[in-house]
Amino acid sequence: MFPSPRVAMSGVPKPVLSEADYLAQERQADFKSEFYRGEVFAMAGASRRHNLIVGNAVTAFNLGLRDSDCQVYPSDMRVKVSATGLVTYPDVSVACGNPVFDDDQNDTLLSPVVLIEVLSKSTESYDRGAKFEQYRHLKSLRHYLLIAQDRIHVEHFSLQDDGNWLLRECNEINGTVELKPLNCELAVGDFYRKVDLSGTEELRGGAETRSAEP
Repeated sequence: MFPSPRVAMSGVPKPVLSEADYLAQERQADFKSEFYRGEVFAMAGASRRHNLIVGNAVTAFNLGLRDSDCQVYPSDMRVKVSATGLVTYPDVSVACGNPVFDDDQNDTLLSPVVLIEVLSKSTESYDRGAKFEQYRHLKSLRHYLLIAQDRIHVEHFSLQDDGNWLLRECNEINGTVELKPLNCELAVGDFYRKVDLSGTEELRGGAETRSAEP
C-alpha cells in the first residue's frame, strides 16, 4: 500500500479503480484525491497560513520567471509520475518550454521542472520522504522545495549533474533561493509575505548547503 498520510476515502475495502476511472471521477469531484495503484486517498484541507504561503509562492515564481518560457501552476494542477503511477496535487508546479500532459484535457502534468510543497504536521514526513521518492522518478524534475509554515525555513533540493540531489536550507527571512539554470532567484521573505508567524518558533541564521540522500 502506498505510504501516504492521507486518509482513504473509506475504511472498508474498495474495488480497485483504473486510472481512467479515477480521472473521470476526479474531474467531477468537489474535493481533490490522490491516486496510486488503484486506490484513492482523500486530501485534507489546508490552513489559512498554508494557503497564504502557496499563493505567495505562485506570485514569486510568476514574477521570477516572467521573462522565461516557464508556466506556474497552483495546486489544482495534477501531476502524474508515469514510472510509478502516482497522481497527486503538488502545492505549486512549474513547467518550462512545451509542457507535456497526460491527455488532451491538459490538466495532468507529466513534465514539471520545479515542484513545491508547503509542509504541515500531517504531511511533512510524506512530502519529505515517500512523496519525494516518487517525484524523483520524474525525468524533467530539477528542483524540489519544501516550505515550512510554522517558521522561516525553506529546503531546496536541486538535481546535480552527477544525478545526486543537493540540499540547501535557508532559515533567514533575508535569504534567497536560486534556481539554476532557470536564471531565477527568489527572496525567502516573499514566501512569507503577510503570513503571521507570531506564537511560532522563528529560526534565525544563514543558509546551509550539503549533499542529500532523501
